[in-house]
Amino acid sequence: MAERTVKVASASGLHARPAAIFSKAAGEQPAKVTIEKAGGSAIDASSILMLMTLGAGHGDEVTLRAEGDGAEESVNALAELLEKDLDAEG
Repeated sequence: MAERTVKVASASGLHARPAAIFSKAAGEQPAKVTIEKAGGSAIDASSILMLMTLGAGHGDEVTLRAEGDGAEESVNALAELLEKDLDAEG
Protein backbone atom coordinates (compact mmCIF):
# COMPACT_ATOMS: atom_id res chain seq x y z
CA MET A 1 0.00 0.00 0.00
CA ALA A 2 1.23 3.47 -0.88
CA GLU A 3 0.35 6.35 1.40
CA ARG A 4 1.26 10.03 1.49
CA THR A 5 0.00 13.01 3.51
CA VAL A 6 0.12 16.44 1.86
CA LYS A 7 -1.25 19.95 2.38
CA VAL A 8 -3.82 21.33 -0.06
CA ALA A 9 -2.20 24.30 -1.82
CA SER A 10 -5.15 25.63 -3.82
CA ALA A 11 -6.52 28.87 -2.43
CA SER A 12 -10.09 27.56 -2.61
CA GLY A 13 -9.15 24.11 -1.32
CA LEU A 14 -10.62 21.10 -3.09
CA HIS A 15 -13.68 22.89 -4.41
CA ALA A 16 -14.95 23.71 -7.91
CA ARG A 17 -12.09 23.89 -10.42
CA PRO A 18 -9.39 22.22 -8.24
CA ALA A 19 -11.78 19.36 -7.41
CA ALA A 20 -12.57 18.84 -11.10
CA ILE A 21 -8.88 18.81 -12.07
CA PHE A 22 -7.97 16.49 -9.18
CA SER A 23 -10.84 14.01 -9.69
CA LYS A 24 -10.07 13.75 -13.42
CA ALA A 25 -6.39 13.05 -12.68
CA ALA A 26 -7.34 10.48 -10.02
CA GLY A 27 -9.58 8.67 -12.51
CA GLU A 28 -6.67 8.41 -14.95
CA GLN A 29 -4.33 6.72 -12.45
CA PRO A 30 -3.54 3.00 -12.79
CA ALA A 31 -4.43 2.36 -9.13
CA LYS A 32 -7.62 3.31 -7.30
CA VAL A 33 -6.79 6.14 -4.89
CA THR A 34 -8.63 7.25 -1.77
CA ILE A 35 -8.32 10.57 0.01
CA GLU A 36 -9.23 11.54 3.56
CA LYS A 37 -8.90 14.34 6.06
CA ALA A 38 -7.65 13.52 9.56
CA GLY A 39 -10.47 11.99 11.58
CA GLY A 40 -12.64 11.51 8.49
CA SER A 41 -13.54 8.62 6.24
CA ALA A 42 -11.61 7.69 3.13
CA ILE A 43 -13.41 8.54 -0.11
CA ASP A 44 -12.84 7.73 -3.77
CA ALA A 45 -10.42 10.40 -5.05
CA SER A 46 -11.91 10.23 -8.56
CA SER A 47 -15.41 11.26 -7.42
CA ILE A 48 -15.89 15.02 -7.79
CA LEU A 49 -19.05 14.90 -5.67
CA MET A 50 -17.27 13.13 -2.83
CA LEU A 51 -14.34 15.58 -3.07
CA MET A 52 -16.74 18.51 -2.71
CA THR A 53 -18.16 16.98 0.49
CA LEU A 54 -14.67 16.29 1.90
CA GLY A 55 -14.39 19.92 2.96
CA ALA A 56 -10.64 20.12 2.36
CA GLY A 57 -9.63 23.77 2.47
CA HIS A 58 -6.40 25.61 1.75
CA GLY A 59 -3.63 24.34 4.04
CA ASP A 60 -5.59 21.30 5.24
CA GLU A 61 -3.69 18.02 5.39
CA VAL A 62 -5.13 15.09 3.47
CA THR A 63 -3.91 11.52 3.17
CA LEU A 64 -3.82 9.71 -0.17
CA ARG A 65 -3.76 5.89 -0.26
CA ALA A 66 -3.64 3.35 -3.06
CA GLU A 67 -3.09 -0.38 -3.41
CA GLY A 68 -2.03 -2.60 -6.28
CA ASP A 69 -0.11 -2.03 -9.48
CA GLY A 70 0.99 1.57 -9.90
CA ALA A 71 -0.01 2.51 -6.34
CA GLU A 72 3.17 4.44 -5.54
CA GLU A 73 3.12 6.30 -8.86
CA SER A 74 -0.56 7.13 -8.49
CA VAL A 75 -0.17 8.53 -4.98
CA ASN A 76 2.93 10.54 -5.94
CA ALA A 77 1.28 12.04 -9.05
CA LEU A 78 -1.81 13.11 -7.12
CA ALA A 79 0.20 14.42 -4.17
CA GLU A 80 2.23 16.57 -6.57
CA LEU A 81 -1.03 17.93 -7.99
CA LEU A 82 -2.36 18.83 -4.54
CA GLU A 83 0.86 20.68 -3.74
CA LYS A 84 0.14 23.10 -6.61
CA ASP A 85 -2.34 25.98 -6.64
CA LEU A 86 -4.86 24.46 -9.04
CA ASP A 87 -6.84 27.73 -9.01
CA ALA A 88 -3.93 29.29 -10.91
CA GLU A 89 -3.53 26.45 -13.42
CA GLY A 90 -4.34 27.50 -16.96
